[in-house]
Amino acid sequence: MPLEYLVVPVQGMDQVVSARRGCWGVVSFGMIYFLFGRLLLVVAFRFRGDAGKDAELLVLRHEVAVLRRQVPHSRYRPQDRVWLAALSRLLPRRRWAEVFAVTPATLLRWHRRLVAGKWTYTERRRPGRPPTSAALRQLVVRMAKENPTWGHRRIQGELAGLGYRIAHSTVWEILTKAGVDPAPRRCGPTWREFLSAQSEHIIACDFFSVDTVLLRRLYVLIFVEHGTRRLHVAGVTANPTGEWVAGQARNLAVSMEARLESLAFLVRDRDSKFTQAFDGVFVAENIRILKSPPQAPRANAVCERLVGTLRRELLDRLLIVNGRHLQAVLVGYAKHYNGHRPHQSREQQAPDTEELPARTAADLDAQRVRRHRVVGNLINEYHEAA
Repeated sequence: MPLEYLVVPVQGMDQVVSARRGCWGVVSFGMIYFLFGRLLLVVAFRFRGDAGKDAELLVLRHEVAVLRRQVPHSRYRPQDRVWLAALSRLLPRRRWAEVFAVTPATLLRWHRRLVAGKWTYTERRRPGRPPTSAALRQLVVRMAKENPTWGHRRIQGELAGLGYRIAHSTVWEILTKAGVDPAPRRCGPTWREFLSAQSEHIIACDFFSVDTVLLRRLYVLIFVEHGTRRLHVAGVTANPTGEWVAGQARNLAVSMEARLESLAFLVRDRDSKFTQAFDGVFVAENIRILKSPPQAPRANAVCERLVGTLRRELLDRLLIVNGRHLQAVLVGYAKHYNGHRPHQSREQQAPDTEELPARTAADLDAQRVRRHRVVGNLINEYHEAA
């Protein structure tokens, strides 16, 4: 019995010391009894026969069976597995199921791991081909994604031209692991790639209407270049006739004479206001007229999207007085749209912007960003202060 259990809480240090001295005889007698009992157990274990050992084994087996019922899935540490795998070699395999709590296949697997961890033959290995660098693997995948018609041998040749010597089988393996088909595509470009390639040579036009404060309806003719998304406000009128539309087409041809040479198609709907005189202006510039199907706004989706942008960002937030007011508002917005507004299809560049400036993070206190309001303070533009 521990000494602390014989001491009772009393008031004062002297009383505690006297209590411990009074109990010393009881503690000495308990210690002698404990040692004598352990000595008898050692003697009995030394001189007992096989019957006692068998009885103890039966008791231990029964305790193990009870524990297995309580804990169906035992968790073994690595040192436990090593110990059990080593002891399994001392018993015949037919008795493994009786002694061990795991299957024989599990014991054999543990033993194979133990052997594999010891006999690795690391000192006998020779250095093989060095692995391909991560930067080169990224370059291979990048070339494959940017050039869908290139196969693994074409990419290998391009890398050789850059000075990177790599086997075509390595390129094949890199593309396969990246989930990219290493063989060139035979079915041609997708619709997105096809339209993107053709967009540089397409211009589209369309009408949309605006109601004034006095409920007078005005009509606006706009043109938009697919490649650059550049907006052209051709004109505003309350009576759009065929002659007026043809005149606006001639004015547009004069204003963008330098860019007409790069255009090959004009997309328009089948409105009767687009007469032969209107088409003749563009045919004279070797531009082919493409008419959209009836009631198919998606065939002229770029113009339809631009009309929606004009309404959301401008026209739905203003009250238009007359045609001159609408013309001035649209011209001001076209200047913002072409010179500043970012476009997702152009990697956040404005139509008149060739390349976005690349700047590092600067101190905004030393280099402030100023807001500039345009189109009647409806739209904000942000520029760095001079």
